[in-house]
Amino acid sequence: RKTSMKLTLAAVGKARRDVHYNLFTHYKGRLSWPFELREVDIRRKLPPAQMQEEEASQLLALVPEEAVVVVLDERGKALSSPEFANRISIWRDDGIREIVFMIGGADGHHDRVRGRANLLFSLGRATWPHMLVRGMIAEQLYRAQQILAGHPYHRE
Repeated sequence: RKTSMKLTLAAVGKARRDVHYNLFTHYKGRLSWPFELREVDIRRKLPPAQMQEEEASQLLALVPEEAVVVVLDERGKALSSPEFANRISIWRDDGIREIVFMIGGADGHHDRVRGRANLLFSLGRATWPHMLVRGMIAEQLYRAQQILAGHPYHRE
């Protein structure tokens, strides 16, 4: 029996109601898996190392102990969409109840966050706006859902 999974996107920064947010909500709305956005926002100016530390503390506080953590990191593993779908399928079939995806701040993730990752995942070597990455992850999750369901969306 396949368990239902909850997906969480833990991200640094507050989304503005703009084109990036619309992209995110478009794909979020198409997912059959429950998908929640949790944002951390540090308002005070801190030196980069302290900012990373504070972001790490707030992001890690959002992670249930038994959750699988996927950290978006440019040094991570680039997976094709079918490989990404397969990884999610394996976790689902292993009874994982929650996957938390993490998007860091401007200076990237602290080593504590990378150390908690079950998967360091890269969207390629290019640098993307962090708000756009939210929509890209939502789309890849929707694509994974469709691949696993045998739907032709992936080929369209």
